[in-house]
Amino acid sequence: MRRFLVGTEDLLRTRFAPSPAFDLHQLIHALAGPHRQGVPAAWLERLRPRFERLCDAPAMQAILTLRLPRSGATFLTPPPRRHGQTIEDDLLALRGAPIQAVREEVAFYVARRPDATPAAREVLAAADVVERLAVQLEEAWAVLLADDWPRLRLLCERDIVHRSGELSRSGWEAALSGLHPKVRWRDGGIDLVGRSGGMTRLDGEGLLLVPSVFVWPDIAVYADAPWPKAIVYPARGVGTLLEHGPPQPPDHLSALIGRSRALLLVTLAEPAGTSQLARAYGMAVGAVGDHLAVLHRAGLVERARDGRTVLYRRTELGDALAG
Repeated sequence: MRRFLVGTEDLLRTRFAPSPAFDLHQLIHALAGPHRQGVPAAWLERLRPRFERLCDAPAMQAILTLRLPRSGATFLTPPPRRHGQTIEDDLLALRGAPIQAVREEVAFYVARRPDATPAAREVLAAADVVERLAVQLEEAWAVLLADDWPRLRLLCERDIVHRSGELSRSGWEAALSGLHPKVRWRDGGIDLVGRSGGMTRLDGEGLLLVPSVFVWPDIAVYADAPWPKAIVYPARGVGTLLEHGPPQPPDHLSALIGRSRALLLVTLAEPAGTSQLARAYGMAVGAVGDHLAVLHRAGLVERARDGRTVLYRRTELGDALAG
């Protein structure tokens, strides 16, 4: 069993951040099969024709080579650095990965993938391998995930709001409660059930907690140098979103208060900020702010400040109307 030993300084330095690159890789490998990686069949059916057009590219074959059933090359999905992590941040980190670490990981996976195509091996042996892989991932993002990411990102950001609040108010045990059955707080440390590796000290560097859409129903762990220690876990509500899609306002509610306000109201069963909602639904920040102001004056949503962000959430009256 893997165990992270937590010290006094680690609570102060623990942070949350989404990882667009990690979810992109999970989606790519789900599309490549044979396992769905927690991605619903309907998503795979919709995206597979797009993915198949990418598969002839040698760089995509190289990306698929750097994966085994229970692990993948870490340099392709470096742990995120900030709360507002974007795919551009991830690709920049990939391009800056230590070349020695890249070469070691490539050698490890190539040695265990006798099925790797000659084209993939050529890419992985090239002097500019990192740049070739980054360009291919940039294209894959645009083709496979860019359109859906704003709504998926909202889910991750709301999970971060919830769990970071639990961590600051009540400590590790509260924050980890419900994270995943394989993640447990015990006697000043975090047990990762079913993971090998013994005990790893965080050494005051804290832990990175990464909500993910496509890691469900499992977790992923970063525990090796030179990468920050991290746990990737399923974001709250991900199963419902993936299987049923984003919440849709009932017709009678849209007729009563307008479709945009109805959409925001049904979304606000969990807290969210103005900019998060604007990104998720492709609306102007000002327009979202105006709609939220109307809902607030009507007593349908309440607001509270979380650091520099104002979060909105439905009131009991809003729950009754949305229901």
